[in-house]
Amino acid sequence: MAVADLMVITFVVILYEIINAYFPHSFFNHTTICKCILTIIFISLDCSVWLTVAFTFDRFIAICHQMLRAKYCTEKNVSVVIAVVFCTSIVENIPYYFIYEPREVVNGVEWSCYVKSSFYTLPIWAAFLWLETILSPFAPYVLILLLNSLTIRHIILANRVRSGLRANNNTAKHTDPEMENRRKSIVLLLAISGSFILLWMVNLICYIYVQFTNMQFLEASYNDPFSIAELSGYMLNSLSSCTNTFIYAASQRKFREELKHVIKWPMALVAKVTNYIK
Repeated sequence: MAVADLMVITFVVILYEIINAYFPHSFFNHTTICKCILTIIFISLDCSVWLTVAFTFDRFIAICHQMLRAKYCTEKNVSVVIAVVFCTSIVENIPYYFIYEPREVVNGVEWSCYVKSSFYTLPIWAAFLWLETILSPFAPYVLILLLNSLTIRHIILANRVRSGLRANNNTAKHTDPEMENRRKSIVLLLAISGSFILLWMVNLICYIYVQFTNMQFLEASYNDPFSIAELSGYMLNSLSSCTNTFIYAASQRKFREELKHVIKWPMALVAKVTNYIK
């Protein structure tokens, strides 16, 4: 997840948005390079989204199906799932390379990228756009909502049973570490679901809107409401890639311990060097 999200930040934010805005005629804005960058952007976004879905499914199995946990939640299965997600994302998004044409030609040199008009008229591209809309982000929307809802429902039901048993044993007034862990899990799952839904909503609406109107992507008309919404959606997608990994990582005790160790290490090194000099 971290690698996929780092790819999103590198290619979307640095190599596309920043360079395109401040260095419009740099090497990265040649049409061929631009097409490669845009294709990698879609690949990295798909990897980020579907690894989030895979992680959510892993938590669902670990919490709701204890019998399958030992068989499914293994390093071997994790490696297979990650490999399948990355390979599928690459194959699925290769067609994006062929939907762009030069935005302008200066002295025989092709610059920037623009979506071909045939992309919105040819049946094969229309089918591809529908498939992309379903696979990302509509299907992840549904899967993350469904899996997290089922997980939260399972936790709530288990809490009720546990509370009843503790009440019968007259121990209800004491703190229950297990109940506290389950509450944290619910907060985590709600944070992931809410973050993903809110940050991908604009992009989902834009995809659906293009399907039923004559609007086109990457018009780059900053006075047009659709272009503003589209660019805002891309910005929120990039933010989503940051928040998901941070929420998952920051919620893990071992990660927090390692982070504290990283922060303390330079100070410990300085103190050690100072004592050595003395």
